[in-house]
Amino acid sequence: MADRHPSLRTYLAGALTARTGDDMAGPALLLAALARTGSATSASSLLAAVTVSAAVGGPVLGALLDRAARPGRLLAGALLLYAAGLAVILGGLGRVPFAVTLMVAVMAGLLGPALSGGWTAQLPRAVPGERLPRANALDAMTFGVAGLAGPALAGGVAEASGAPTAVVVAAVLIAAAAPAAWRLPAPAGPAATPAGSVATPAGSVATPAGSVATPAGSVATPAGSVATARPAPLTGLVASGVRAVLGSPPLARATLTSVLSCAAQGLMIACLPLLGERALGGAGFGAALLSCAALSALAANAVFARHPRAVAPDTVLWAAPLLQAAALALAATGRPVAVVVAVIAVGVAEGPQLTALFAVRHREAPDRLRSQVFTTGASLKITGFAVGAAAAGPLAGWSLPCALLVAAGTASLAAPAFFAVRTSDGPARPVRPATRA
Repeated sequence: MADRHPSLRTYLAGALTARTGDDMAGPALLLAALARTGSATSASSLLAAVTVSAAVGGPVLGALLDRAARPGRLLAGALLLYAAGLAVILGGLGRVPFAVTLMVAVMAGLLGPALSGGWTAQLPRAVPGERLPRANALDAMTFGVAGLAGPALAGGVAEASGAPTAVVVAAVLIAAAAPAAWRLPAPAGPAATPAGSVATPAGSVATPAGSVATPAGSVATPAGSVATARPAPLTGLVASGVRAVLGSPPLARATLTSVLSCAAQGLMIACLPLLGERALGGAGFGAALLSCAALSALAANAVFARHPRAVAPDTVLWAAPLLQAAALALAATGRPVAVVVAVIAVGVAEGPQLTALFAVRHREAPDRLRSQVFTTGASLKITGFAVGAAAAGPLAGWSLPCALLVAAGTASLAAPAFFAVRTSDGPARPVRPATRA
């Protein structure tokens, strides 16, 4: 790896810092909103506003990253803006109309995919191809570590210095990752052409929009004129990214499977405070349960990092939700030991599934649309999580076991959904898209 490229260690340190801040921000915002407004409804609405707008922000952010000559610098700017958005939200809580604060949260949430898909899409540029499977597993592990450390930091800082301070610390962590993002390498080869230009076949000459590219050596433009490439419209690039996900059966089924699993995760996490209160004697034990899930996910991914080719990622994608569903059904019994075992099993399922999802995206995503594939997928997952969390509130209030069984049912749908995505000749096969560079 050239000296000018960031090392894998730098890449992972930046990813871990940003994602820890992100996982800290959610609980911190909930606590800060509850403290300043006194309303649990307002607090949950604020969290939903930050997460749900990712469905729009992800594809657009991915298109901008793919057309940028230095995507790392754009990523660094997105991190700084996201951190600033958290600070503005905190400053407005209890001081301006809550509707204004919600609007700011929606705007900040547009940049949320930068911390997940936007960052991971840059991984192949930071490591040689032969090291990508192990690097991919390590990258997925940063989500597990962040999921373990973020909520714990939020609770600890809020307890020691107040919930607003926890939001500030989360914003500082996200902003602190910007230098690592700034140093991410630029695309190599054709992708390094001017941002947004339309690549032409090897050996041909780029011509003005609307004309026909001609073989090298022939005259493409009038004598004395210079061939140029016009920037592709952003809307066209966004549509290309969406088509890349929906048009590739492996990407489409991986995305559908992960969204269903993430919706089940949102249902479960929203149930954890009640589950901790009823099964373990205190709502605060819900956060401990979340840490158990994150720890088991981290341990499972550590095994995958040592043996990245032991199981095909496509197999993990459909098998992991079945374990997740069984674990959630076990948690519905409400027995203390069963609840702890169930939450640990959920983590064992979710950790490797995330690694497998990244592996499929790296394998199938066209190089020129890689960021869009990752950020679009991340947006859909975040939205699925938000929908699951929103549905869990009324369900858990009516019947906690029912809410957990709905979560189990949602996760169980992921396996048949995986096999339901078919080509005209039968079940989808993990083939590379024709547009791969």
